Amino acid sequence: MPLLQLDHIQLAMPAGGEDQARHFYGALLGLAEVEKPDNLKKRGGCWFERGTIRVHLGVEADFRPARKAHPAFLVENLAGLVARLAEGGVVARRDEPLPGYDRVYVDDPFGNRIELMEKRADT
Repeated sequence: MPLLQLDHIQLAMPAGGEDQARHFYGALLGLAEVEKPDNLKKRGGCWFERGTIRVHLGVEADFRPARKAHPAFLVENLAGLVARLAEGGVVARRDEPLPGYDRVYVDDPFGNRIELMEKRADT
């Protein structure tokens, strides 16, 4: 049975971090919050979507941020997004070049690593 597509990304967060998640994933990255199913609301966390991008933030009791494993989001206007993130207090870090892409890493409010990539026009 072949894999068809990625349904969503699950990232961990500490209890009580929903407002911070809403600011980062919603206000800064531009994802819309979607209501969790009633049977999952009691677990805390929050879900975000935009088109085919679906990010679920789940509460983990013994939370430790993902510093190596990470989602990589393809974006347009990376420079503009980096500027908006900087205005929100989020620092972007450049990494080794990847052929055909400009890219940076940022940390969400909980220390999870997030990669932001833009296809270069010259490729």
